[in-house]
Amino acid sequence: MKPNSEVMPRAKSVRLLVLSLALVLLGDAGAYLVKTGAGSVDVAGIKIPTQDGQWVAADLFRPRSATEQNPAPLVVVCPGFERSKEALDSYSIELARRGMVVITIDPYSQGASSSTRQRRSATVEGYGVIPMVEYITSTPNLNYVDKSRIGAAGYSAGGNAVLQAASHFGGRKSKASAESRARAGEEGEAAGGASGKRITQSKLAAIWVGGYVLTLTDAVLRPVRSNAAMDYARYDEGAFRNANRNADMRTAPEALRFVNSGLEKSEAVPAVEIGKVYGEAARRTMRVVHNTPNLHPFLPYDRTSIGHVIDFFTSVFGMRPAIASSNQTWMWKELFTLLSLAGALLFLVPCAALLLQLPVFSPLAQPVPPALPELTRRGRLVFWINFSVSALLACYLFVPMVRATFTVFPAASQAQQTWWFPQRINNAVLLWALANGVIGIASFWLTYRYHGRHNGMAQQISGIRATKEELFRTLCLALSVLGAFYALLFTSYGVFHVDFRFLFVSAAASFPNDMLLVALEYIPLFFVFYLANSIRVNSASRFEGQAEWASMLIMGLGNSVGLALILAIQYACFVYTGTVFWTAEWLFANLLFGIVPMMFVLPYFNRYFFRATGKVYLGPMVTCFVFVMMMLTNNVCYIPR
Repeated sequence: MKPNSEVMPRAKSVRLLVLSLALVLLGDAGAYLVKTGAGSVDVAGIKIPTQDGQWVAADLFRPRSATEQNPAPLVVVCPGFERSKEALDSYSIELARRGMVVITIDPYSQGASSSTRQRRSATVEGYGVIPMVEYITSTPNLNYVDKSRIGAAGYSAGGNAVLQAASHFGGRKSKASAESRARAGEEGEAAGGASGKRITQSKLAAIWVGGYVLTLTDAVLRPVRSNAAMDYARYDEGAFRNANRNADMRTAPEALRFVNSGLEKSEAVPAVEIGKVYGEAARRTMRVVHNTPNLHPFLPYDRTSIGHVIDFFTSVFGMRPAIASSNQTWMWKELFTLLSLAGALLFLVPCAALLLQLPVFSPLAQPVPPALPELTRRGRLVFWINFSVSALLACYLFVPMVRATFTVFPAASQAQQTWWFPQRINNAVLLWALANGVIGIASFWLTYRYHGRHNGMAQQISGIRATKEELFRTLCLALSVLGAFYALLFTSYGVFHVDFRFLFVSAAASFPNDMLLVALEYIPLFFVFYLANSIRVNSASRFEGQAEWASMLIMGLGNSVGLALILAIQYACFVYTGTVFWTAEWLFANLLFGIVPMMFVLPYFNRYFFRATGKVYLGPMVTCFVFVMMMLTNNVCYIPR
C-alpha cells in the first residue's frame, strides 16, 4: 500500500464488513418471519409455461392450514407497470395471514417472467393472470385450493389486467351469440340480471381492481361474472385521463358503470356511495367502490387501502379470520428489507477496501491529490453558478429526453420485442444521464480551462490521469465488487426468499440471465454520467477548510435537486390546479421517486472510492455497475424471450 493512501485499515474494514453482513442477516431474517407469518405460511418461487413459448414466474404463499381436507380460497395478485411481484407483498402477506393461498406473479416483460408477443398484453393475457388462472383451475397439484373460490387482485396496470381477466372468463367471446338470442326474444345474459340464466360460470369468483379506471367501460364490464371491488386514490396523478378529469369516484362515470354493472336497470344508481356494498355476493353481483386519500404510487402501501382488500376477500369468500383487517404486518417486511438494502450498499465499501489489500489490486491505492484551495469570493460565485446551472439543466432536460426516446428507441417505446435498448422507461433515464454526463464533463473542462488552472486546480488532474493497466485493474476490481454484491443478494434470496428493497428502490434477485446482455448496452452509456459525477465530486468540489460532511451534503443535493425539482413542479401544479404539470410524461415523473434517493447517495460512494485509490474511476465503475443493474432488473424489458 502506497504512502498517503486512505484505504480503510484491515481491522476497520473487517468491522464494517461484519456490520454490513449483520444488517443484511437481520433484515433478511426479519423479512422472512413477516413474509411467512412466523412459520405459518410456506413461500416458494414457481414458474409455469404459457402459450407461444412464454412463461410466468410467481411466488406461491400457502398457509399451512390449507390442506386437501381443508381447501382454502386462492387469490392471484398482479402488480402494475414497472413493478415485480414483491411490490405487492402488502397484499400477499396480509391475505395469506388470514388463510388464503396467494400466487403473486411477475407480469409479462417484467421480473423473471418472459416477454410477451402481444402488444395488448393486459387485454389479451391479463399480463399473465389469464394463463395463471387457467393453470390453477386445471392442475390437480393444488389440491389444497378450493377452486370455486378463486380471486384476483391487481394494482394500476395490474388492476386493468385483473379486470380484463374477469371479463375474459365471464364470457366475452359469447357476447355476440347472447345478443342474437336477445334479439330473438330470449332473456339471455344481461349483466347482473335476475331474469336470465347465466350461460357461463366464471373461473374468477372475485376481483380487486386497484388504481385503474380507464377500462371500466360497458364493453369490458358487461361479461364480468365476478364479485368486484375497486379502490382509486383520491389524489391519483393520472386522474386527468378520466371522464371527469378528476379522481372523485362518487360521480365518476367509470365508477357508476362499475357499480351498475352488477345491478338491474331498475336499481341503477345516479351516484356512488363510497364504501357501500352494492349487489349480492351469492349471485356474484357484489360491487364496492373505495376512494382512499393518497397518491397513485403510494396506495399499495396505504394501511387503509390494504384493509379494504382484506375485508373484501374475506367477505366474498365467507371467511371469518381471527385477525382484524387493521392488524397488518407487511410494513415490517418493508422496514426489514430496508435494513438489508442499507447493509448491502454498505457492504460495497469494506468489500472494496479488503480487495484493495490483495497484491493484485494494491497498486491501485494511490496518494490522494490535495484539495482545492479555499474558495475566494470569485471562486464561490463560479461554484454556485455551476451548481445552479447543473440543477436547472438536470430538471429541464428530463422531459425532452423522455420525448426523444420515441425517436431514438421506437420499438421499445411501442412495447415491441427488440434487442435495441429494450427498456422503455430506462431509455429516458439513459438519454437524460448521457446528456447530463456530457454537459458535466464539458463544464469541468471549461471551468478548468478558463478559471481553475489559474487558481490552484492543476494538481487535481492527477486524479483523472491513469494508465491502461490501472484502468484494467480498476475494472477488474469493480467487477469483483459487483460479483460479491450479487453473491450476497442471491444467497439472501436462496435462503430467505427475500431481496433488498424499500418501496421504489430495490435490488431484485429474480431476473433472466439474458438481462446481462442488456446490461452491456446500457452500462457503457450510463458510465459517462457516473464518471462525470465522480469528477465533479472529487476533482471540482473538494476544498481546503471545508468539513467533509458539508462537502458531501452539498454534492448529494447537487446530484438530486434537479430531479427533485421535477417532482416539486409536478406536485405543486397538482395541488393548485388538480392536474399534474406533465401529463403525457406523468409515469416517467413517478419513476423519480426511486431515482432521487440513489442520486443523493451516489457522491458519498464516489468520494470514498476516490480517497481509497486517489483516482476518479473506481467509484463510478462500482456504482454504475450496481445501480444500473438494480434499475435494469426492476423495469419492463421487451427482449425477445
